[in-house]
Amino acid sequence: MKLALGPLQYYWSRQTVFDFYESITDSAVDIVYLGEVTCSRRHELRLGDWLDVARLVQDAGKTAILSTMVLLESGSDVSAMRKVADNGNFAVEANDMGAVSAVAGRLPFVAGPHLNLYNGPSLDWMASLGARRWVAPLEMRRDDLALLQAARPAGLQTEVFVHGRLPLAFSARCFTARHRNLPKDDCGFSCLDHPDGLMLRTREQTDFLVLNGIQTQSARVHSLIDAWHELQALAVDVARISPQARHTIEVVRLYDDIRNGRRTPSDARMALLPLLPAAGQGTADCNGYWHGRPGLDRVEPAALTTA
Repeated sequence: MKLALGPLQYYWSRQTVFDFYESITDSAVDIVYLGEVTCSRRHELRLGDWLDVARLVQDAGKTAILSTMVLLESGSDVSAMRKVADNGNFAVEANDMGAVSAVAGRLPFVAGPHLNLYNGPSLDWMASLGARRWVAPLEMRRDDLALLQAARPAGLQTEVFVHGRLPLAFSARCFTARHRNLPKDDCGFSCLDHPDGLMLRTREQTDFLVLNGIQTQSARVHSLIDAWHELQALAVDVARISPQARHTIEVVRLYDDIRNGRRTPSDARMALLPLLPAAGQGTADCNGYWHGRPGLDRVEPAALTTA
């Protein structure tokens, strides 16, 4: 199973982004997704910069893929998406149906996790349009994935989001700007102050959600690190890790240790917990969706054996 680094969901400074991907060139990931997927107002890097990063990653022997934005809100957003689709050098991850239309029949592409592909006919359709890999929806449970794996089109690879805060929803509103009583069009680029998003808590001070501009994420970090053997049994081709502001390299190393037999999944999970964003401040991991439970639940392997 290959390891993929998903697209950067947060807004980091230009130099931070370049330094981050420079460090990734020496990591164990096989595939790197690049580009702005969250908000069109994030301009620290332009398409030319992302292409430079893609070449850096490619020269390090990794596969670089350019990701399109999830929510297109204007003509300029559509124009930017088409430029990504027409980059001419790198494969594309299509994250909305407009991007699928832009690449269909022209070049192989990855069908992103936000396309809502939940059944066999939708996978057949994507494959007929030229998809070479699909990313399972974030809330898809293990048993449903097993059914799709048994009937997926020949040659279509499967990728599963295995680590990171779940991108649950996108909105035309910017919640980070609203937190500062700022309008979206004059947000002051507030997201730069929150490299892992802005935690939203209940009145009881329980971590609830994370605000990341127009994106809403889970407060807990989704992790399937101790379900690695289940992923293998389902013949999953690629495991996706989402970047975080600190310890991404260490997280990748733990998953690489599992796939090479250097750690057991349970040992790897215990080593992972201190590396999670805001570790020690009430933030925990979760895997509920994978087991058909509420997403914020944590299902222990022992509970599965006795179920």
